[in-house]
Amino acid sequence: MQELDGKVAVVTGAGSGIGRALALALAGEGMRVALADIDQDALGQTTQLLVDAGSAAGDVRTQRTDVRLEAAVDALADGVYSDWGRVDVLCSNAGVVVGGPLWERPVADLEFVLGVNLWGILHGIRSFVPRMLAQGGEGHIVHTCSSAGLLSSTFAGPYTISKFAALAATESLAMDLAAIGSTLKVTALCPGYVQTGLAATSMRSRPDELAVEATPITEVVMGALAAALDAGIAPASVATQVVAAIRSEQFLVLTHEHHRDHVLARAERLAANQLPEPGDYS
Repeated sequence: MQELDGKVAVVTGAGSGIGRALALALAGEGMRVALADIDQDALGQTTQLLVDAGSAAGDVRTQRTDVRLEAAVDALADGVYSDWGRVDVLCSNAGVVVGGPLWERPVADLEFVLGVNLWGILHGIRSFVPRMLAQGGEGHIVHTCSSAGLLSSTFAGPYTISKFAALAATESLAMDLAAIGSTLKVTALCPGYVQTGLAATSMRSRPDELAVEATPITEVVMGALAAALDAGIAPASVATQVVAAIRSEQFLVLTHEHHRDHVLARAERLAANQLPEPGDYS
């Protein structure tokens, strides 16, 4: 897609971090933007930022959405198509993280992380892609998969599992669309450390029914993650790369160039029947 002006984008996880940066970048290209997040107050803040940056109030819509739930994502798609009649760019970006040794993590951790990071993407595919195919013309789908979808790490089992699966879903979608000759294109966004506040927003967005008591090692892991994220790159730089990828129909976006070396090293170790080294997400 070369021309974005006047078209429609949907961004989940738009209340903060990469999602907010994507919304600002796409609105800056002249797109109408539908913002979705589980945090209504954060949606309001993102909306104000878009309006302050020049978007007309009528070109921004918000909808509180828990992407874990099929009905909620269906309702998001229904609302956007009812108001604006089409979707040209879908960014399934919502994400959460929980840390700690995999054998210690309760089922609630897996349900929470897989629900948002994997099922949020799967629900987005099922809710939006048939309508995007039916409307015809060009379109683009961006899934935030994380470098954790390519590079394993210690004490990040639920997150890594969810992101490897998210990347598999993204690649499967891209191949299926190519096989039918669709004009819809797909990008797997695999960022490293970005200044997103992911550790804090994950704790705030966790539903009460999946709440668990934090363990000492989980607190250490989450604290280390928060510090690493604070030292990461700016979300705006990620959004700039995504807009470029949409225009160039680029499948994979690695925000940190050295991750290419890590991906190659991982493949070589697997080909040699060896355990990959933990990934470097910096």
